[in-house]
Amino acid sequence: MKNFLRYREIWLLAAIAVLIGLISMRFPGFSDPANLRQVFNDTSILMILALGQMVVILTRSIDLSMASNLCFTGMVVAMLNAAHPAIPIPLLIVAALLVGLVLGAINGLLVWRLNIPSIVVTLGTLTIYRGATFVISGGAWVNADQMSPAFIGLQRAVFLGIPVLSWIALLVIALFFLLMTRTALGRSIYAVGVNPTGSVYAGIDVGRTKFIVFCISGMIGGLAGYLWISRYVIASVEVANGYELNIIAACVIGGISIAGGIGSVGGAVLGALFLGIIANALPVINISPFWQMAISGSAIILAVALNARGERRQGRIILKKAEAA
Repeated sequence: MKNFLRYREIWLLAAIAVLIGLISMRFPGFSDPANLRQVFNDTSILMILALGQMVVILTRSIDLSMASNLCFTGMVVAMLNAAHPAIPIPLLIVAALLVGLVLGAINGLLVWRLNIPSIVVTLGTLTIYRGATFVISGGAWVNADQMSPAFIGLQRAVFLGIPVLSWIALLVIALFFLLMTRTALGRSIYAVGVNPTGSVYAGIDVGRTKFIVFCISGMIGGLAGYLWISRYVIASVEVANGYELNIIAACVIGGISIAGGIGSVGGAVLGALFLGIIANALPVINISPFWQMAISGSAIILAVALNARGERRQGRIILKKAEAA
């Protein structure tokens, strides 16, 4: 039982259940299955982005440019759809993935080949990608009346009573679970985060692994670009402005250690869901949505403190075992 309770995901799942219970005490309809499905659907894009950020953080790096990647890629596919509405939606999604991959690869190359800290690289590309969005659009918006019905309607379709957007999120979650638990790349990502020097002696190319995770986060940002624009039916330079905080908050709250090497797919998903429940509950309990940023920031500080304390405790346990041996 003690080993069971040591998992961060269990405590986070309990916190989510308590949070839903507290909100439902005032508004019973909040805990209805239909409403909870809607909350999951509303949080799907954040979940997807958190998973892309997770693989980067696990390697002791960070990608601050994901929201700007989303903005740029979303503008590209929105402009393509507006100019050529006959392009099939699957091709637009592939285009979004490829554009996001290129942006992520730029980050990865700068971190890998030039050995520049990832926080510096992505802080720069955050601004560059956002500025590039303004350049290609000329500062203009792409509105709903310029988008094709298929572009807007895909993720709004319902399959087996669940929106397609939720199915896409579930598919991405499953793919990341397989990546992190069943592949050599997943094991390499954890190894690089735990001990980069030791990973080299184990035959792992640390720089290449970091390049790959930035490519993954870029592709996820590109996918989220299409999903975001088609969901909110507007493409502009201001799309997802400041959303980096929410993405990082979801990861940290989910137990993804900023120090690298510690975290799980389930934790990232639950961290995003925790923030999604808060975001959906704020209007219900008549609290300004602007408080969400303050809540996210406070949650980051608290989660980092808890993670650091847990890592120190784990270190003391290891030392005690070594002394006993």
